[in-house]
Amino acid sequence: MIGLRWQAMSSLRRGMLLSASALIIMALTGCAPRQLIIGGIADELATQTQGAENDVELAREASAFYLKFSESILRQDPGHQGLATTVSAGYTQYAYAFVAFDAEKIEAKDAKAAERLRQRAAKLYQRAQQHALRALEEQKPGFAAALVSQQAKDWPALRKEQAGLAYWAAAAWGGWISLSKDEPDVVADLPLAIRLAEQAWAADPDWGDGALTGLLGSFEAGRAGGSMQRALGYFDQSIAQSAGRSAGAYLAKAEGYAQPAGDRAMFEQLLQQALAIKDEAGSPLTLQNEVMRRRARWLLSKTDDLF
Repeated sequence: MIGLRWQAMSSLRRGMLLSASALIIMALTGCAPRQLIIGGIADELATQTQGAENDVELAREASAFYLKFSESILRQDPGHQGLATTVSAGYTQYAYAFVAFDAEKIEAKDAKAAERLRQRAAKLYQRAQQHALRALEEQKPGFAAALVSQQAKDWPALRKEQAGLAYWAAAAWGGWISLSKDEPDVVADLPLAIRLAEQAWAADPDWGDGALTGLLGSFEAGRAGGSMQRALGYFDQSIAQSAGRSAGAYLAKAEGYAQPAGDRAMFEQLLQQALAIKDEAGSPLTLQNEVMRRRARWLLSKTDDLF
């Protein structure tokens, strides 16, 4: 469901240097330039990516400090679109790729530990969603109230450049809901998460090379009364938009369509297609695809249990 975008470890060193420089400047000049300095750090952190990294464990170890540091800057400038997108993406990815996935892997051996991990992942998803929605509210006061309106004419229109921020808000929201089955107030917000994703798609249907389209497919497949045929259309469009370069697009269709349909042959074929993707040197999808390939291998090992 979630296309991954990873931050660079080099940004940790650069961010710490920027932070130290900011403190020195503020001490010498007073607080007047504080927001300008914070904005500069936020701009720098928002531009860092680590998509070409192929060591998943190294990325995992580096991400926690980076996220906390970036979050501390974002709290000073909550409307910063680039940094809000990066922080929301980071927490969503961390929850999905590491915490929630770890819960799935240990479920059979230690159900209590798995439940603790799921609860942690839910909180991380919630954190990601709140950062993204706060930024959207800062940019357009009244955004949240408009989103919950019963009248379609009141729903907030998004600009194309806001599609990514809205995507991460919706993806994190969906993750939070999926792990909150015993919290009806959280689950009841699923239509709002879907609405936000649809508004993002209306602004930029090609965002993320099909990631947003795939999210809509997962939402359609997962919602009560959803159309599996419509979900299939989204999943196939997502694969086409990614031009076969995204392992996540194949996994979304495998888990969102083939598995619920009981089509084991399709399920295995899609996972094999994900595994067959060869990333070009320096590809920004390298880390995303490696995370998804790991999941594909695990799913293949569990096929007898899933069908």
